[in-house]
Amino acid sequence: MAGELLINVTPSETRVALIENGVLQEVHVEREAKRGLVGNIYLGKVIRVLPGMQAAFVDINLDKAAFLHASDINSSLILNEESNGDQVPDIRSLVHEGQHIVVQVVKDPLGTKGARLTTDITVAARYLVLMPNASHAGISQRIEDVEERKRLREIVQPYCEEDHGFIVRTAAEGAGEKELQHDAEFLCRVWSKVMERKKRKQTKVAIYQDLPLAFRVIRDFVGVSLERIRVDSKLTFDQLGEFTQEFVPELTPVMEYYPGERPIFDLFDVENEIQRALHRKIELKSGGYLIIDQTEAMTTIDINTGAFVGHRNLEETIFNTNIEATQAIARQLRLRNLGGIIIVDFIDMHNEDHQRRVLHSLDVAMARDNVKYSLSDFSALGLVEMTRKRTRESLEHILCGECPVCDGRGYLKTVETVCFEILREIVRVNRAYDTDKFIVYASTAVSESLVNDEFHNLAELEVFIGKQIKVQTEIMYNQEQFDVVMM
Repeated sequence: MAGELLINVTPSETRVALIENGVLQEVHVEREAKRGLVGNIYLGKVIRVLPGMQAAFVDINLDKAAFLHASDINSSLILNEESNGDQVPDIRSLVHEGQHIVVQVVKDPLGTKGARLTTDITVAARYLVLMPNASHAGISQRIEDVEERKRLREIVQPYCEEDHGFIVRTAAEGAGEKELQHDAEFLCRVWSKVMERKKRKQTKVAIYQDLPLAFRVIRDFVGVSLERIRVDSKLTFDQLGEFTQEFVPELTPVMEYYPGERPIFDLFDVENEIQRALHRKIELKSGGYLIIDQTEAMTTIDINTGAFVGHRNLEETIFNTNIEATQAIARQLRLRNLGGIIIVDFIDMHNEDHQRRVLHSLDVAMARDNVKYSLSDFSALGLVEMTRKRTRESLEHILCGECPVCDGRGYLKTVETVCFEILREIVRVNRAYDTDKFIVYASTAVSESLVNDEFHNLAELEVFIGKQIKVQTEIMYNQEQFDVVMM
């Protein structure tokens, strides 16, 4: 299916939207401030060796020197190899002050600690990881099917050379030969460039950086039929042009700079679609709707007929709503990037043929997704259990944080509930402390309720404790927030 990529770039954020048949299918977001150094490769200089710690400090042109432990040193990747071949070599036999070595960041700097390094370099793509100084094809242990492991090894092994091999990632399970070929060729080109930069002895900049979002998406969509890639930043467009010419030349002809006055994400209504993807309720064209709830353990999806009443009978209405829901479910899972366990509560169908057709429709809709998934049959309770592989954070987790008011519950206590809590708190404080009167500070809604709806309860409490209670509005307080102050 032909698609189009829209790439929106600002100094602080990059967003990429995949459009298929005029409809938003995927959104990728990366904030510049949250991009780390992990994966970057540097030509570093050893500035200090600490035999007692079996470690060395390496200058990679950061604020703090980076840390390299002897156990993280692969002597075959060091420029001036001096390994003595021992199983546990002394750090002094591996590196010395002033030595230049190629290192990769495995842990970002944190507080007073510098970055953690390794010389065991790897470069990852979508399905494969390139391993310098290896010559075989390894398969992820999470791919358990024997035949699938054999198939993947047979595809990848021909691309292994004496100076590099590959690890086949879990995401490659079920991937075709063409996708694996694209990854292997891409990684070989990348490693060739790393070796060229290493020879130039560039120590002030990274000789390889994990690709920014726009570049990663271009890399990962190699082999996918794209009609056009539109970029709204001239600088990024030029950089992507150089990148595609060097690494993925088949995509260069579809690159296009977008200078339009209208924001690029207003095309195809992308901005509004992103906002809708954060809502629990998704309207169906027929009048039915979905309710999507994402929790830490799983995602649940409930289908309802809503205003859809059908034309013949209830069974037809239910079946048609469920069929329409399968398309919406597949799109929302992909758009929101929801992974893990997913429970779908279709509207109850007693007709087994209808159940089979709904399940088939969901399977066909999910097949358009590049992420691995699995479906189960309808359970005795009419639920469909499915899984979708987690590939990155969900859209909700990237764009949203936990509500500080409700602490992630998704609901607020009612005004009435908060009023009764205040009345109980006054009684508790009155029993514990000796005071003349109380002042209650609460939100506008709660304050108004106390002096209007709960006036009689408040007056009775004053008589009961024999003390005056004054209510004062704090406009900055949220609905659940209040203070009972003794005077």
